Amino acid sequence: MHSRLVRVLGSEQLRPIRKHLIAMIVYAVLQGVAFALLVPVLSALLDGDTGRAGAWLGLLAAVTAAAGAAYYVQALLGFTTAVSTTGLLYHRLGERLGRLGVGWFSRARLGPLTRLATGGVGEVTQLFAHLLAPLVISVVSPLTVLVVMVFLDWRLAAAMAATGPLLFLAYRWSASAISRTDAVVDASMARANDRIFEFARAQPVIRAFGRGDTRNDLLDQELERQHDIGLARLRRASLARGAFGATVQLVVTALLALATALAIGGSVGAAELIALAVLLVRFSEPVGALSDAGGALRAVWNRLDQLDEIFRTPPLPEPDEPLRPADATVELSDVRFRYPDSPGTGPVLDGVGALLPANTMTALVGPSGSGKTTVTRLIARFWDVDGGSVRIGGADVRDMDATTLAAQVAMVFQDVYLFEGTIEDNVRVGRPDATPEELADAARLARVDEIVERLPDGWNTAVGEGGTALSGGERQRISLARALLKRAPVLILDEATSALDPVNEMAISDTLRALAGRCTLLVIAHRLPTVVAADRILVLDGGKVAESGTHEDLLAEDGIYRHFWEERSRVQGWRLRSGAGA
Repeated sequence: MHSRLVRVLGSEQLRPIRKHLIAMIVYAVLQGVAFALLVPVLSALLDGDTGRAGAWLGLLAAVTAAAGAAYYVQALLGFTTAVSTTGLLYHRLGERLGRLGVGWFSRARLGPLTRLATGGVGEVTQLFAHLLAPLVISVVSPLTVLVVMVFLDWRLAAAMAATGPLLFLAYRWSASAISRTDAVVDASMARANDRIFEFARAQPVIRAFGRGDTRNDLLDQELERQHDIGLARLRRASLARGAFGATVQLVVTALLALATALAIGGSVGAAELIALAVLLVRFSEPVGALSDAGGALRAVWNRLDQLDEIFRTPPLPEPDEPLRPADATVELSDVRFRYPDSPGTGPVLDGVGALLPANTMTALVGPSGSGKTTVTRLIARFWDVDGGSVRIGGADVRDMDATTLAAQVAMVFQDVYLFEGTIEDNVRVGRPDATPEELADAARLARVDEIVERLPDGWNTAVGEGGTALSGGERQRISLARALLKRAPVLILDEATSALDPVNEMAISDTLRALAGRCTLLVIAHRLPTVVAADRILVLDGGKVAESGTHEDLLAEDGIYRHFWEERSRVQGWRLRSGAGA
Protein backbone atom coordinates (compact mmCIF):
# COMPACT_ATOMS: atom_id res chain seq x y z
CA MET A 1 0.00 0.00 0.00
CA HIS A 2 2.67 2.50 1.09
CA SER A 3 5.05 1.57 -1.74
CA ARG A 4 2.27 1.85 -4.33
CA LEU A 5 1.31 5.33 -3.14
CA VAL A 6 4.95 6.42 -3.22
CA ARG A 7 5.38 5.13 -6.78
CA VAL A 8 2.14 6.65 -8.06
CA LEU A 9 1.94 9.92 -6.10
CA GLY A 10 5.54 10.51 -5.13
CA SER A 11 7.03 10.82 -1.66
CA GLU A 12 6.29 14.58 -1.48
CA GLN A 13 2.54 13.87 -1.38
CA LEU A 14 2.81 11.55 1.64
CA ARG A 15 3.02 14.40 4.17
CA PRO A 16 -0.44 15.89 3.43
CA ILE A 17 -1.85 12.34 3.29
CA ARG A 18 -0.41 11.61 6.76
CA LYS A 19 -1.89 14.85 8.12
CA HIS A 20 -5.27 13.88 6.69
CA LEU A 21 -4.98 10.40 8.18
CA ILE A 22 -4.11 11.77 11.64
CA ALA A 23 -7.09 14.16 11.48
CA MET A 24 -9.40 11.29 10.55
CA ILE A 25 -8.13 9.15 13.43
CA VAL A 26 -8.61 12.02 15.90
CA TYR A 27 -12.17 12.52 14.68
CA ALA A 28 -12.92 8.77 14.82
CA VAL A 29 -11.56 8.52 18.38
CA LEU A 30 -13.62 11.51 19.52
CA GLN A 31 -16.70 10.01 17.86
CA GLY A 32 -16.08 6.71 19.69
CA VAL A 33 -15.64 8.56 23.00
CA ALA A 34 -18.90 10.45 22.35
CA PHE A 35 -20.66 7.13 21.77
CA ALA A 36 -19.20 5.72 25.01
CA LEU A 37 -20.23 8.81 27.04
CA LEU A 38 -23.85 7.93 26.33
CA VAL A 39 -23.56 5.17 28.95
CA PRO A 40 -22.87 7.36 32.04
CA VAL A 41 -25.26 10.05 30.77
CA LEU A 42 -28.17 7.62 30.34
CA SER A 43 -27.29 5.73 33.54
CA ALA A 44 -27.39 8.93 35.57
CA LEU A 45 -30.63 10.09 33.96
CA LEU A 46 -32.36 6.75 34.48
CA ASP A 47 -31.16 6.68 38.10
CA GLY A 48 -32.62 10.16 38.60
CA ASP A 49 -29.23 11.70 39.45
CA THR A 50 -29.59 14.95 37.52
CA GLY A 51 -26.41 16.47 38.94
CA ARG A 52 -24.23 13.63 37.77
CA ALA A 53 -26.15 13.49 34.49
CA GLY A 54 -25.51 17.21 33.92
CA ALA A 55 -21.78 16.78 34.51
CA TRP A 56 -21.56 13.85 32.08
CA LEU A 57 -23.75 15.72 29.61
CA GLY A 58 -21.40 18.70 29.72
CA LEU A 59 -18.45 16.44 29.00
CA LEU A 60 -20.41 14.82 26.16
CA ALA A 61 -21.16 18.26 24.70
CA ALA A 62 -17.47 19.23 24.86
CA VAL A 63 -16.37 15.99 23.18
CA THR A 64 -19.10 16.37 20.54
CA ALA A 65 -17.95 19.93 19.81
CA ALA A 66 -14.35 18.73 19.54
CA ALA A 67 -15.50 15.92 17.23
CA GLY A 68 -17.33 18.47 15.06
CA ALA A 69 -14.19 20.60 14.80
CA ALA A 70 -12.10 17.52 14.02
CA TYR A 71 -14.59 16.49 11.35
CA TYR A 72 -14.30 19.91 9.69
CA VAL A 73 -10.51 19.78 9.76
CA GLN A 74 -10.31 16.25 8.34
CA ALA A 75 -12.91 17.05 5.65
CA LEU A 76 -11.00 20.20 4.67
CA LEU A 77 -7.71 18.31 4.56
CA GLY A 78 -9.39 15.54 2.55
CA PHE A 79 -10.70 17.87 -0.15
CA THR A 80 -7.44 19.83 -0.23
CA THR A 81 -5.45 16.62 -0.60
CA ALA A 82 -7.81 15.38 -3.32
CA VAL A 83 -7.48 18.60 -5.33
CA SER A 84 -3.68 18.72 -5.05
CA THR A 85 -3.43 15.01 -5.82
CA THR A 86 -5.51 15.39 -8.99
CA GLY A 87 -3.13 17.90 -10.57
CA LEU A 88 -0.06 16.09 -9.28
CA LEU A 89 -1.22 12.69 -10.54
CA TYR A 90 -2.03 13.99 -14.03
CA HIS A 91 1.37 15.65 -14.13
CA ARG A 92 3.20 12.54 -12.94
CA LEU A 93 1.24 10.30 -15.30
CA GLY A 94 2.01 12.52 -18.28
CA GLU A 95 5.66 12.72 -17.28
CA ARG A 96 5.87 8.94 -16.89
CA LEU A 97 4.18 8.24 -20.21
CA GLY A 98 6.60 10.66 -21.85
CA ARG A 99 9.53 8.55 -20.60
CA LEU A 100 8.17 5.23 -21.80
CA GLY A 101 9.30 3.89 -25.14
CA VAL A 102 6.95 4.72 -28.00
CA GLY A 103 6.58 1.01 -28.66
CA TRP A 104 4.79 0.63 -25.33
CA PHE A 105 1.78 2.50 -26.72
CA SER A 106 0.20 -0.41 -28.57
CA ARG A 107 -3.43 -0.40 -29.68
CA ALA A 108 -4.25 -2.86 -26.91
CA ARG A 109 -3.04 -0.39 -24.28
CA LEU A 110 -4.53 2.81 -25.65
CA GLY A 111 -8.14 1.97 -24.73
CA PRO A 112 -7.43 1.12 -21.06
CA LEU A 113 -5.01 4.06 -20.84
CA THR A 114 -7.69 6.44 -22.11
CA ARG A 115 -10.20 5.17 -19.54
CA LEU A 116 -7.58 5.39 -16.81
CA ALA A 117 -6.67 8.98 -17.67
CA THR A 118 -10.27 10.18 -18.05
CA GLY A 119 -11.85 8.33 -15.13
CA GLY A 120 -9.28 6.38 -13.15
CA VAL A 121 -7.35 9.40 -11.88
CA GLY A 122 -10.57 10.94 -10.58
CA GLU A 123 -11.49 7.70 -8.80
CA VAL A 124 -8.11 7.56 -7.06
CA THR A 125 -8.35 11.16 -5.85
CA GLN A 126 -11.85 10.44 -4.51
CA LEU A 127 -10.09 8.22 -2.00
CA PHE A 128 -9.04 11.28 -0.01
CA ALA A 129 -12.19 13.33 -0.50
CA HIS A 130 -14.86 10.73 0.27
CA LEU A 131 -13.72 7.15 0.77
CA LEU A 132 -10.88 7.02 3.27
CA ALA A 133 -12.74 8.73 6.13
CA PRO A 134 -15.65 6.22 6.28
CA LEU A 135 -13.17 3.35 6.29
CA VAL A 136 -11.06 4.81 9.10
CA ILE A 137 -14.17 5.68 11.13
CA SER A 138 -15.58 2.17 10.63
CA VAL A 139 -12.47 0.71 12.24
CA VAL A 140 -11.24 3.30 14.77
CA SER A 141 -14.61 4.28 16.33
CA PRO A 142 -15.57 0.68 17.29
CA LEU A 143 -12.06 0.11 18.65
CA THR A 144 -12.44 3.24 20.78
CA VAL A 145 -15.80 1.99 22.08
CA LEU A 146 -14.13 -1.33 22.89
CA VAL A 147 -11.39 0.40 24.92
CA VAL A 148 -13.96 2.46 26.85
CA MET A 149 -16.03 -0.66 27.42
CA VAL A 150 -13.11 -2.17 29.33
CA PHE A 151 -13.66 0.48 32.00
CA LEU A 152 -17.45 0.14 31.96
CA ASP A 153 -17.79 -3.66 31.98
CA TRP A 154 -14.78 -5.85 31.26
CA ARG A 155 -16.98 -8.88 30.58
CA LEU A 156 -18.82 -7.16 27.72
CA ALA A 157 -15.48 -5.77 26.50
CA ALA A 158 -14.03 -9.29 26.42
CA ALA A 159 -17.08 -10.55 24.53
CA MET A 160 -16.81 -7.70 22.02
CA ALA A 161 -13.11 -8.46 21.52
CA ALA A 162 -13.93 -12.15 21.03
CA THR A 163 -16.31 -11.29 18.18
CA GLY A 164 -13.54 -9.39 16.36
CA PRO A 165 -12.12 -12.43 14.48
CA LEU A 166 -15.63 -13.45 13.40
CA LEU A 167 -16.34 -9.97 12.03
CA PHE A 168 -12.95 -9.90 10.31
CA LEU A 169 -13.50 -13.27 8.62
CA ALA A 170 -17.00 -12.25 7.54
CA TYR A 171 -15.63 -9.02 6.07
CA ARG A 172 -12.81 -10.82 4.24
CA TRP A 173 -15.25 -13.33 2.77
CA SER A 174 -17.61 -10.54 1.71
CA ALA A 175 -14.79 -8.54 0.14
CA SER A 176 -13.38 -11.57 -1.66
CA ALA A 177 -16.78 -12.54 -3.05
CA ILE A 178 -17.30 -9.05 -4.48
CA SER A 179 -13.75 -8.54 -5.76
CA ARG A 180 -13.84 -11.76 -7.80
CA THR A 181 -16.25 -10.06 -10.20
CA ASP A 182 -14.52 -6.66 -10.29
CA ALA A 183 -11.96 -7.61 -12.95
CA VAL A 184 -14.62 -9.31 -15.08
CA VAL A 185 -16.90 -6.28 -14.90
CA ASP A 186 -14.05 -3.89 -15.70
CA ALA A 187 -12.99 -5.95 -18.73
CA SER A 188 -16.59 -6.12 -19.92
CA MET A 189 -16.96 -2.34 -19.64
CA ALA A 190 -13.72 -1.88 -21.57
CA ARG A 191 -14.95 -4.11 -24.39
CA ALA A 192 -18.31 -2.37 -24.49
CA ASN A 193 -16.64 1.06 -24.66
CA ASP A 194 -14.41 -0.14 -27.49
CA ARG A 195 -17.47 -1.39 -29.39
CA ILE A 196 -19.28 1.91 -28.88
CA PHE A 197 -16.30 3.89 -30.22
CA GLU A 198 -15.96 1.43 -33.09
CA PHE A 199 -19.66 1.73 -33.89
CA ALA A 200 -19.43 5.54 -33.96
CA ARG A 201 -16.24 5.68 -36.03
CA ALA A 202 -17.40 3.02 -38.50
CA GLN A 203 -20.66 4.74 -39.43
CA PRO A 204 -19.53 5.45 -43.02
CA VAL A 205 -18.71 1.76 -43.57
CA ILE A 206 -21.85 0.55 -41.79
CA ARG A 207 -24.11 2.77 -43.87
CA ALA A 208 -22.23 2.09 -47.10
CA PHE A 209 -23.17 -1.56 -46.72
CA GLY A 210 -26.80 -0.85 -45.93
CA ARG A 211 -26.60 -1.43 -42.17
CA GLY A 212 -27.29 2.14 -41.09
CA ASP A 213 -30.81 1.34 -39.90
CA THR A 214 -29.97 -2.02 -38.33
CA ARG A 215 -28.56 -2.90 -34.94
CA ASN A 216 -24.87 -3.52 -34.60
CA ASP A 217 -24.66 -7.18 -33.65
CA LEU A 218 -21.24 -6.99 -32.02
CA LEU A 219 -22.21 -3.95 -29.97
CA ASP A 220 -25.51 -5.52 -28.96
CA GLN A 221 -23.79 -8.74 -27.91
CA GLU A 222 -21.23 -6.89 -25.82
CA LEU A 223 -23.85 -4.73 -24.13
CA GLU A 224 -25.96 -7.80 -23.36
CA ARG A 225 -22.88 -9.56 -21.97
CA GLN A 226 -22.09 -6.51 -19.83
CA HIS A 227 -25.69 -6.46 -18.59
CA ASP A 228 -25.54 -10.14 -17.61
CA ILE A 229 -22.20 -9.69 -15.85
CA GLY A 230 -23.52 -6.63 -14.03
CA LEU A 231 -26.55 -8.56 -12.79
CA ALA A 232 -24.36 -11.45 -11.64
CA ARG A 233 -22.14 -9.00 -9.76
CA LEU A 234 -25.15 -7.29 -8.20
CA ARG A 235 -26.51 -10.63 -6.98
CA ARG A 236 -23.15 -11.68 -5.56
CA ALA A 237 -22.52 -8.27 -3.95
CA SER A 238 -26.00 -8.22 -2.41
CA LEU A 239 -25.49 -11.70 -0.99
CA ALA A 240 -22.03 -10.86 0.37
CA ARG A 241 -23.09 -7.55 1.93
CA GLY A 242 -26.23 -9.14 3.33
CA ALA A 243 -24.18 -11.93 4.90
CA PHE A 244 -21.78 -9.43 6.50
CA GLY A 245 -24.66 -7.28 7.75
CA ALA A 246 -26.35 -10.36 9.22
CA THR A 247 -23.10 -11.28 10.98
CA VAL A 248 -22.88 -7.79 12.53
CA GLN A 249 -26.48 -8.00 13.73
CA LEU A 250 -25.85 -11.50 15.08
CA VAL A 251 -22.88 -10.22 17.08
CA VAL A 252 -24.86 -7.28 18.47
CA THR A 253 -27.72 -9.60 19.39
CA ALA A 254 -25.33 -11.94 21.19
CA LEU A 255 -23.78 -9.01 23.10
CA LEU A 256 -27.23 -7.70 24.07
CA ALA A 257 -28.16 -11.18 25.26
CA LEU A 258 -25.00 -11.27 27.38
CA ALA A 259 -25.74 -7.84 28.85
CA THR A 260 -29.31 -8.93 29.62
CA ALA A 261 -28.01 -12.08 31.30
CA LEU A 262 -25.66 -9.98 33.44
CA ALA A 263 -28.58 -7.70 34.39
CA ILE A 264 -30.74 -10.67 35.34
CA GLY A 265 -27.89 -12.02 37.45
CA GLY A 266 -27.66 -8.71 39.24
CA SER A 267 -24.20 -7.78 37.94
CA VAL A 268 -25.58 -4.91 35.87
CA GLY A 269 -28.31 -2.51 36.87
CA ALA A 270 -31.38 -1.83 34.71
CA ALA A 271 -30.31 1.72 33.89
CA GLU A 272 -26.82 0.58 33.00
CA LEU A 273 -28.28 -2.20 30.82
CA ILE A 274 -30.30 0.29 28.78
CA ALA A 275 -27.26 2.54 28.37
CA LEU A 276 -25.06 -0.39 27.30
CA ALA A 277 -27.74 -1.50 24.84
CA VAL A 278 -27.71 1.96 23.24
CA LEU A 279 -23.91 1.86 23.07
CA LEU A 280 -23.91 -1.58 21.44
CA VAL A 281 -26.36 -0.41 18.80
CA ARG A 282 -24.18 2.64 18.11
CA PHE A 283 -21.19 0.28 17.98
CA SER A 284 -22.84 -1.70 15.17
CA GLU A 285 -23.40 1.30 12.88
CA PRO A 286 -19.78 2.02 11.83
CA VAL A 287 -18.99 -1.70 11.74
CA GLY A 288 -21.94 -2.30 9.41
CA ALA A 289 -20.77 0.56 7.17
CA LEU A 290 -17.41 -1.19 6.74
CA SER A 291 -18.73 -3.36 3.90
CA ASP A 292 -19.86 -0.42 1.76
CA ALA A 293 -16.68 1.55 2.49
CA GLY A 294 -14.54 -1.45 1.66
CA GLY A 295 -16.42 -2.08 -1.59
CA ALA A 296 -15.86 1.47 -2.82
CA LEU A 297 -12.26 1.27 -1.71
CA ARG A 298 -11.62 -1.90 -3.72
CA ALA A 299 -12.58 -0.10 -6.92
CA VAL A 300 -10.00 2.56 -6.09
CA TRP A 301 -7.37 -0.10 -5.35
CA ASN A 302 -7.99 -1.56 -8.81
CA ARG A 303 -7.35 1.83 -10.42
CA LEU A 304 -4.34 2.34 -8.18
CA ASP A 305 -2.97 -1.04 -9.32
CA GLN A 306 -3.43 -0.03 -12.95
CA LEU A 307 -1.59 3.23 -12.37
CA ASP A 308 1.09 1.41 -10.41
CA GLU A 309 1.62 -0.94 -13.35
CA ILE A 310 2.46 2.06 -15.52
CA PHE A 311 4.84 3.50 -12.93
CA ARG A 312 6.51 0.11 -12.50
CA THR A 313 7.09 -0.21 -16.25
CA PRO A 314 10.76 0.61 -16.77
CA PRO A 315 11.41 3.38 -19.29
CA LEU A 316 13.98 2.95 -22.01
CA PRO A 317 17.36 3.26 -20.29
CA GLU A 318 19.29 6.48 -20.83
CA PRO A 319 23.10 6.66 -20.82
CA ASP A 320 25.00 8.40 -18.04
CA GLU A 321 27.30 9.97 -20.63
CA PRO A 322 25.27 10.42 -23.82
CA LEU A 323 26.93 10.52 -27.21
CA ARG A 324 26.21 12.82 -30.12
CA PRO A 325 26.25 11.63 -33.75
CA ALA A 326 29.06 12.77 -35.99
CA ASP A 327 26.88 12.95 -39.12
CA ALA A 328 23.64 11.62 -40.59
CA THR A 329 24.90 8.16 -41.58
CA VAL A 330 22.55 5.38 -40.47
CA GLU A 331 23.93 1.89 -39.92
CA LEU A 332 22.16 -1.31 -38.88
CA SER A 333 24.50 -4.10 -37.77
CA ASP A 334 23.13 -7.66 -37.41
CA VAL A 335 19.85 -6.32 -36.01
CA ARG A 336 17.55 -8.88 -34.42
CA PHE A 337 14.18 -8.01 -32.99
CA ARG A 338 10.96 -9.61 -31.75
CA TYR A 339 8.00 -7.56 -30.55
CA PRO A 340 7.71 -7.68 -26.73
CA ASP A 341 3.97 -8.43 -26.84
CA SER A 342 4.48 -11.43 -29.15
CA PRO A 343 6.88 -13.74 -27.27
CA GLY A 344 5.59 -16.90 -28.98
CA THR A 345 6.29 -15.68 -32.51
CA GLY A 346 9.51 -15.72 -34.49
CA PRO A 347 11.78 -12.69 -34.89
CA VAL A 348 10.55 -9.90 -37.14
CA LEU A 349 14.13 -8.98 -38.00
CA ASP A 350 16.80 -11.65 -38.02
CA GLY A 351 20.27 -10.32 -38.70
CA VAL A 352 19.49 -7.19 -40.73
CA GLY A 353 22.54 -5.23 -41.81
CA ALA A 354 22.49 -2.05 -43.89
CA LEU A 355 24.40 1.19 -44.37
CA LEU A 356 22.59 4.39 -45.31
CA PRO A 357 25.27 6.97 -46.19
CA ALA A 358 24.67 10.54 -45.09
CA ASN A 359 22.61 12.75 -47.39
CA THR A 360 21.48 9.91 -49.65
CA MET A 361 18.08 8.38 -50.35
CA THR A 362 17.40 4.71 -49.63
CA ALA A 363 14.18 2.92 -50.56
CA LEU A 364 12.99 -0.02 -48.48
CA VAL A 365 10.77 -2.51 -50.32
CA GLY A 366 9.48 -5.97 -49.62
CA PRO A 367 6.31 -7.98 -49.06
CA SER A 368 3.92 -7.21 -46.22
CA GLY A 369 5.25 -8.43 -42.88
CA SER A 370 8.87 -8.43 -43.99
CA GLY A 371 9.86 -5.91 -41.30
CA LYS A 372 10.07 -2.64 -43.23
CA THR A 373 8.14 -0.51 -40.73
CA THR A 374 9.94 -2.23 -37.86
CA VAL A 375 13.30 -1.05 -39.24
CA THR A 376 12.12 2.57 -39.23
CA ARG A 377 10.79 2.26 -35.67
CA LEU A 378 14.08 0.85 -34.41
CA ILE A 379 16.04 3.72 -35.96
CA ALA A 380 13.83 6.11 -33.95
CA ARG A 381 14.22 3.79 -30.92
CA PHE A 382 10.59 3.01 -30.36
CA TRP A 383 12.03 -0.22 -28.96
CA ASP A 384 15.53 -1.47 -28.23
CA VAL A 385 16.91 -4.19 -30.47
CA ASP A 386 17.25 -7.72 -29.08
CA GLY A 387 20.61 -8.13 -30.79
CA GLY A 388 22.98 -6.08 -32.91
CA SER A 389 22.93 -2.31 -33.02
CA VAL A 390 21.43 0.73 -34.73
CA ARG A 391 23.78 3.70 -35.16
CA ILE A 392 23.35 7.26 -36.36
CA GLY A 393 26.55 9.10 -37.13
CA GLY A 394 28.56 6.32 -35.47
CA ALA A 395 26.68 6.58 -32.16
CA ASP A 396 24.43 3.78 -30.98
CA VAL A 397 20.90 5.13 -30.54
CA ARG A 398 20.94 3.54 -27.05
CA ASP A 399 23.89 5.77 -26.15
CA MET A 400 22.03 8.99 -26.99
CA ASP A 401 19.67 10.79 -24.66
CA ALA A 402 16.05 11.09 -25.79
CA THR A 403 16.35 14.77 -26.72
CA THR A 404 19.38 14.25 -28.92
CA LEU A 405 17.88 11.26 -30.71
CA ALA A 406 14.56 13.03 -31.26
CA ALA A 407 16.43 15.92 -32.86
CA GLN A 408 18.12 13.55 -35.33
CA VAL A 409 15.04 11.86 -36.76
CA ALA A 410 11.81 13.12 -38.35
CA MET A 411 9.12 10.66 -39.40
CA VAL A 412 6.07 10.62 -41.62
CA PHE A 413 3.88 7.71 -40.59
CA GLN A 414 1.68 5.60 -42.80
CA ASP A 415 -1.29 6.26 -40.49
CA VAL A 416 -1.25 10.05 -40.31
CA TYR A 417 -2.62 11.69 -37.18
CA LEU A 418 -3.28 15.42 -36.98
CA PHE A 419 -3.94 17.19 -33.71
CA GLU A 420 -7.14 19.13 -33.26
CA GLY A 421 -6.35 22.68 -34.26
CA THR A 422 -5.48 24.53 -37.44
CA ILE A 423 -3.30 23.55 -40.38
CA GLU A 424 -0.61 25.92 -39.14
CA ASP A 425 -0.75 24.45 -35.63
CA ASN A 426 -0.13 20.97 -37.02
CA VAL A 427 2.73 21.97 -39.32
CA ARG A 428 4.42 23.94 -36.54
CA VAL A 429 4.52 20.83 -34.38
CA GLY A 430 7.70 20.08 -36.33
CA ARG A 431 9.34 23.28 -35.10
CA PRO A 432 7.19 25.75 -33.14
CA ASP A 433 9.74 28.56 -33.40
CA ALA A 434 10.03 28.40 -37.21
CA THR A 435 9.84 31.70 -39.06
CA PRO A 436 6.97 32.43 -41.47
CA GLU A 437 9.44 32.03 -44.35
CA GLU A 438 10.53 28.57 -43.12
CA LEU A 439 6.89 27.58 -42.67
CA ALA A 440 6.07 28.69 -46.21
CA ASP A 441 9.09 26.82 -47.60
CA ALA A 442 8.08 23.54 -45.93
CA ALA A 443 4.50 24.03 -47.14
CA ARG A 444 5.70 24.59 -50.71
CA LEU A 445 7.88 21.48 -50.72
CA ALA A 446 5.03 19.34 -49.37
CA ARG A 447 2.43 21.00 -51.64
CA VAL A 448 0.51 22.22 -48.59
CA ASP A 449 0.49 25.75 -50.07
CA GLU A 450 -2.11 24.53 -52.58
CA ILE A 451 -4.36 23.37 -49.73
CA VAL A 452 -3.96 26.66 -47.87
CA GLU A 453 -4.76 28.73 -50.95
CA ARG A 454 -7.83 26.66 -51.80
CA LEU A 455 -9.49 26.75 -48.36
CA PRO A 456 -11.36 29.92 -47.25
CA ASP A 457 -9.64 30.09 -43.84
CA GLY A 458 -6.20 29.27 -45.23
CA TRP A 459 -3.66 28.45 -42.55
CA ASN A 460 -6.37 28.91 -39.90
CA THR A 461 -8.51 26.07 -41.26
CA ALA A 462 -9.53 23.68 -38.47
CA VAL A 463 -8.47 20.12 -39.29
CA GLY A 464 -10.89 18.41 -36.86
CA GLU A 465 -10.09 15.63 -34.43
CA GLY A 466 -7.44 13.41 -36.01
CA GLY A 467 -7.62 15.51 -39.19
CA THR A 468 -11.07 14.22 -40.14
CA ALA A 469 -11.99 17.50 -41.86
CA LEU A 470 -9.35 16.86 -44.53
CA SER A 471 -8.85 14.18 -47.16
CA GLY A 472 -6.26 11.43 -46.77
CA GLY A 473 -3.95 13.06 -49.30
CA GLU A 474 -4.22 16.45 -47.57
CA ARG A 475 -3.39 14.87 -44.22
CA GLN A 476 -0.32 13.18 -45.72
CA ARG A 477 0.96 16.43 -47.20
CA ILE A 478 0.51 18.29 -43.90
CA SER A 479 2.33 15.46 -42.10
CA LEU A 480 5.16 15.68 -44.63
CA ALA A 481 5.38 19.47 -44.19
CA ARG A 482 5.56 18.96 -40.44
CA ALA A 483 8.53 16.61 -40.88
CA LEU A 484 10.25 18.91 -43.38
CA LEU A 485 9.90 21.90 -41.06
CA LYS A 486 11.74 20.00 -38.33
CA ARG A 487 14.85 19.84 -40.58
CA ALA A 488 16.18 16.72 -38.90
CA PRO A 489 19.34 15.09 -40.33
CA VAL A 490 17.44 11.82 -40.89
CA LEU A 491 14.00 11.79 -42.53
CA ILE A 492 11.94 8.58 -42.58
CA LEU A 493 8.84 8.23 -44.73
CA ASP A 494 6.57 5.22 -44.30
CA GLU A 495 4.24 5.10 -47.31
CA ALA A 496 4.09 8.88 -47.17
CA THR A 497 2.68 9.22 -50.71
CA SER A 498 0.18 6.35 -50.67
CA ALA A 499 -2.88 8.64 -50.58
CA LEU A 500 -1.64 11.18 -53.14
CA ASP A 501 -2.89 11.56 -56.68
CA PRO A 502 -0.33 11.01 -59.50
CA VAL A 503 0.34 14.73 -60.02
CA ASN A 504 1.11 15.42 -56.37
CA GLU A 505 3.03 12.17 -56.06
CA MET A 506 5.36 13.21 -58.86
CA ALA A 507 5.82 16.62 -57.23
CA ILE A 508 6.64 15.03 -53.87
CA SER A 509 9.06 12.65 -55.60
CA ASP A 510 10.87 15.68 -57.01
CA THR A 511 10.96 17.13 -53.50
CA LEU A 512 12.51 13.95 -52.14
CA ARG A 513 15.20 14.01 -54.81
CA ALA A 514 16.03 17.58 -53.80
CA LEU A 515 16.12 16.66 -50.11
CA ALA A 516 18.49 13.75 -50.66
CA GLY A 517 21.42 16.14 -50.73
CA ARG A 518 20.40 17.81 -47.46
CA CYS A 519 19.46 14.87 -45.24
CA THR A 520 19.49 11.09 -45.09
CA LEU A 521 16.24 9.76 -46.50
CA LEU A 522 14.77 6.33 -45.79
CA VAL A 523 11.59 5.73 -47.77
CA ILE A 524 9.15 2.83 -47.59
CA ALA A 525 7.14 2.89 -50.79
CA HIS A 526 5.38 0.74 -53.34
CA ARG A 527 4.95 3.51 -55.91
CA LEU A 528 7.46 3.19 -58.77
CA PRO A 529 8.50 6.87 -59.10
CA THR A 530 9.49 7.02 -55.44
CA VAL A 531 11.46 3.77 -55.58
CA VAL A 532 13.33 4.65 -58.79
CA ALA A 533 14.45 7.98 -57.33
CA ALA A 534 16.44 6.25 -54.58
CA ASP A 535 20.23 6.09 -54.59
CA ARG A 536 19.99 2.60 -53.16
CA ILE A 537 17.26 0.03 -52.71
CA LEU A 538 17.06 -2.54 -49.90
CA VAL A 539 14.77 -5.53 -50.35
CA LEU A 540 13.57 -7.13 -47.11
CA ASP A 541 12.21 -10.65 -47.04
CA GLY A 542 11.74 -12.95 -44.08
CA GLY A 543 13.31 -10.46 -41.67
CA LYS A 544 16.56 -10.23 -43.66
CA VAL A 545 18.04 -8.03 -46.38
CA ALA A 546 17.54 -10.30 -49.38
CA GLU A 547 18.81 -7.89 -52.05
CA SER A 548 20.59 -4.57 -52.15
CA GLY A 549 21.68 -2.23 -54.93
CA THR A 550 20.54 0.40 -57.38
CA HIS A 551 17.41 0.12 -59.46
CA GLU A 552 19.39 -0.93 -62.53
CA ASP A 553 21.47 -3.46 -60.61
CA LEU A 554 18.45 -5.16 -59.08
CA LEU A 555 16.55 -5.25 -62.37
CA ALA A 556 19.49 -7.12 -63.89
CA GLU A 557 19.04 -9.89 -61.32
CA ASP A 558 16.20 -12.39 -61.48
CA GLY A 559 15.21 -11.77 -57.88
CA ILE A 560 12.50 -10.40 -55.62
CA TYR A 561 12.91 -6.79 -56.74
CA ARG A 562 12.65 -7.63 -60.42
CA HIS A 563 9.40 -9.50 -59.84
CA PHE A 564 8.19 -6.59 -57.70
CA TRP A 565 9.00 -4.15 -60.47
CA GLU A 566 7.36 -6.23 -63.19
CA GLU A 567 4.20 -6.67 -61.14
CA ARG A 568 3.94 -2.94 -60.35
CA SER A 569 4.64 -2.01 -63.99
CA ARG A 570 1.96 -4.41 -65.20
CA VAL A 571 -0.60 -2.99 -62.76
CA GLN A 572 0.21 0.60 -63.67
CA GLY A 573 -0.03 -0.32 -67.34
CA TRP A 574 -3.69 -1.33 -67.09
CA ARG A 575 -6.11 0.88 -69.00
CA LEU A 576 -9.89 0.94 -69.33
CA ARG A 577 -11.14 0.76 -72.90
CA SER A 578 -14.66 1.21 -74.26
CA GLY A 579 -16.41 -1.40 -76.36
CA ALA A 580 -16.79 -5.16 -76.23
CA GLY A 581 -13.11 -5.78 -76.59
CA ALA A 582 -12.24 -4.00 -73.38
